[in-house]
Amino acid sequence: MSERYLHTHDVVIVGSGLAGLRAAVETAGCLDVALISKVFPTRSHSGAAQGGIAAALGNEEPDSWEWHMFDTVKGGDYLTDQDAAEVLARDAARAVYELEHMGVPFNRNPNGTIAQRAFGGHTRHFGEAPVKRACYAADRTGRVILDTLYGQCVQRGLHVYPELSVVDLVVRDGIVCGVIALDWATAAVHVFHAKAVLLATGGFGKVFKTTSNCFANTGDGVFLVYRHGFPLQDMEFVQFHPTGIYGLGVLISEAARGEGGVLRNRHGERFMERYAPTIKDLAARDVVSRAIMKEIQEGRGIDGRDFVHLDLTHLGRERLAERLSDISSFVRIYLGIDPAHAPIPVQPTCHYMMGGISTDLHGRALDVQGRPIPGLYAAGECACVSVHGANRLGCNSLLDLVVFGRRAGQDMCARVPTMDRSPLPADAEEATRERLARLRERTQGVRPAVLRERLQREMMERCGVYRSQSGLEKALETVRGLQEEYRHSVYLDYRGDRYNTDLMEALELESLLTLGEVILVSAASRRESRGAHSREDFPQRDDHNFLHHTLVYRDEEKIRLGTKPVSITRFQPKPRVY
Repeated sequence: MSERYLHTHDVVIVGSGLAGLRAAVETAGCLDVALISKVFPTRSHSGAAQGGIAAALGNEEPDSWEWHMFDTVKGGDYLTDQDAAEVLARDAARAVYELEHMGVPFNRNPNGTIAQRAFGGHTRHFGEAPVKRACYAADRTGRVILDTLYGQCVQRGLHVYPELSVVDLVVRDGIVCGVIALDWATAAVHVFHAKAVLLATGGFGKVFKTTSNCFANTGDGVFLVYRHGFPLQDMEFVQFHPTGIYGLGVLISEAARGEGGVLRNRHGERFMERYAPTIKDLAARDVVSRAIMKEIQEGRGIDGRDFVHLDLTHLGRERLAERLSDISSFVRIYLGIDPAHAPIPVQPTCHYMMGGISTDLHGRALDVQGRPIPGLYAAGECACVSVHGANRLGCNSLLDLVVFGRRAGQDMCARVPTMDRSPLPADAEEATRERLARLRERTQGVRPAVLRERLQREMMERCGVYRSQSGLEKALETVRGLQEEYRHSVYLDYRGDRYNTDLMEALELESLLTLGEVILVSAASRRESRGAHSREDFPQRDDHNFLHHTLVYRDEEKIRLGTKPVSITRFQPKPRVY
């Protein structure tokens, strides 16, 4: 535990999902770049993305980037920053063809062009009807892009440090000049000294009990930024995907509905016709999730229980095998159901965080005044460039990762060569060593897993698809009580050095408890319903009082709230109907 490992690089990228790898591809040729990953890079959560990546290629039917931009703004319930949405939609075709040329094996049409399919909220002529915009590789699109980008990184000689968790940022005089990481194989503390740090640490769905996220998605990077007093943005917006496997949360891709799957209640009714008469089951995710919960609350769940059916039986075995083979396999393995013959029980599952580290269009992290924080970048789900607003459209996530990961990489290539290397503080890792020692010293109390389960249950019950002021305040009281227990009672069963998962869970739990509190405080402050944030006590959107971003940051030990204007360029807010 006492040995020190010091590494010096121009840039340190934390996280090996698509945003981190795309930034690495951009920078590895011009800078000395290190990639730190909590897992082996090709096991990153981006590999779980199934359905596709959005781009208005127009290979199946007429499409345009303006329609894509409009759908992104409307899907985000007009909280989307429209300058960011324009960058995303305009750059989408280039990004997809670039991936194709790198070797991503997209599905093809008979004429050789990239095949496309429909996804929720993507329309033609500004909302007239669904359009096929999702480029896909069966139902393993994230998997093949992840493998391809990692191959590109290997070709460029990237320095990869796998199975290290970043446990602190090194900040000196307001400048981020490195990170502290813990090696899980040996428990050694590593110090990384860099001119710039890019956080690409993904989401934090593990705050909730039912989630499609992997176990590693505990929001470590977002937590560290908040702990150092830098702001987080729009943390109240948590996306629940409509079709998680009942009781497990394992995702059934929206591609299933894009291929023609329909949702049915206990009466066999295709109920989305009542909630979204124009595009039905392909409405945006927040709309479909609320519809499912409404059916359940009004007693139309299957057998009166808290799930509905996703019906794929009419698609046929051959089409399921060709287009949806992975999810068909999930259903057979986890439920023992053949989706060609029986409907799938589904319920909303926590899936994606629209909020995160506030950034500009170049991936530079911003302070409370909106100024770039020297040395700090963020990209991907941990970042909030606000391209998704209050609700993300399907297939815009993979696009966000490769578009804004590349832009962050380009900016670092331009700026880092001219930057001075800020000296490390003499005691850079001492606070981390003391934190680890405190966790190892206590011999009795409460185990991390017990507190984590109580947090996840409370967040799911009171901060899920529907929320209320009284429920949020009750949850906040509970979470703050759990934080007190964590500080005074948490202990480890195992205190050894080799792959100490007890220690890992304890460190991750501090992230989850803090982010749970931040989500609740942000949600309680937004007294309206917008996108994925649906308040039972304030059911209407309130543009007069709440058409702004929420900023939340730590000032000493207190949580502070602020606001930031929304960038509106082309599309004025109007009622959002599908």
